[in-house]
Amino acid sequence: MAFGCGERRKPPVEPVTLKILVAGGFGVGKTTLVGTVSDIRPLRTEEVLTEAGRPVDDTRGVEGKDTTTVAMDFGRIALREDLVLYLFGTPGQDRFWFLWDELATGALGAVVLADTRRLEDCFAAVDYFERRSIPFVVGVNCFEGTTRYPAETVRQALDLDVDVPVVLCDARERESAKEVVIAAVRHAGAHTADRRRSVTT
Repeated sequence: MAFGCGERRKPPVEPVTLKILVAGGFGVGKTTLVGTVSDIRPLRTEEVLTEAGRPVDDTRGVEGKDTTTVAMDFGRIALREDLVLYLFGTPGQDRFWFLWDELATGALGAVVLADTRRLEDCFAAVDYFERRSIPFVVGVNCFEGTTRYPAETVRQALDLDVDVPVVLCDARERESAKEVVIAAVRHAGAHTADRRRSVTT
């Protein structure tokens, strides 16, 4: 059987891989978001919250939460054939912050997940990425039964720069969660391009 030139298989595409962090306060939905968008079964390092740990971990507003991430969450999503994201969810409690510097190494950008009932819980994550010049977006996880505030109101409450995207989302819904991740990639890409232009001019 003769095969025409048009039937030759294209060589496999070697995808570009990018690292995105998902950060925020305790119980804000980081593990949920990573698991929702991941194409693979996510790696989770969750442990059961003990009564001894409750005085250490601030569970106000998330009293029903019975597990906590102690190292990281890991997921993978292919946005295109040639673009793959590795998602790393950070622990939310202060006592695990020593892991953040390790997880942040090589990150293109980040998502700071926020809960408007406990907006102050994401201040530390915002400050962390601002101090290290890691571009980030804020994803406002809209929990059921909570008041939905406009993105601009959240921006003002967090005192964010005007160029930092604020995206309302539901971390349980795949398309909604993907919008936040895509916004982070676009923002980080624009930030990187701006830095390159400033170096060459």
